[in-house]
Amino acid sequence: MAAARRRRVSEEATTTHGAWTPEGEIPPASKVSEDAVIGMLKTVFDPEIPVDIYELGLIYAVEIEDDGRVKVEMTLTTPSCPSAQELPSQVEESIRMVPGVTDVKVEVVWDPPWDQGRMSEDARLAMNMF
Repeated sequence: MAAARRRRVSEEATTTHGAWTPEGEIPPASKVSEDAVIGMLKTVFDPEIPVDIYELGLIYAVEIEDDGRVKVEMTLTTPSCPSAQELPSQVEESIRMVPGVTDVKVEVVWDPPWDQGRMSEDARLAMNMF
């Protein structure tokens, strides 16, 4: 019987409930859409290159937690990139605009180093690199 009680408690602990107000239940926050996050990443451009950072292949990973926290691993075209300070903050600001996002962490990584092979076909066409 104790095992059944433990199982019930753990099931209740993983269930998401909405908050209650005098007007009724407020549903729990909706999950953050991966498509919405990627869409916002596509609004950030390297000022020296007429292609967004997602199509350039500068985004290495996007992790979305159930509680709305988003972590992005990105790189820059070179370690001496003049936009090294502004691009990560632009990424953070753009993702914060996605409904349901509660926190954003952007980490700049250098391994593996970026190369032109990470660019999408659309980015290569835009830059006449085919």
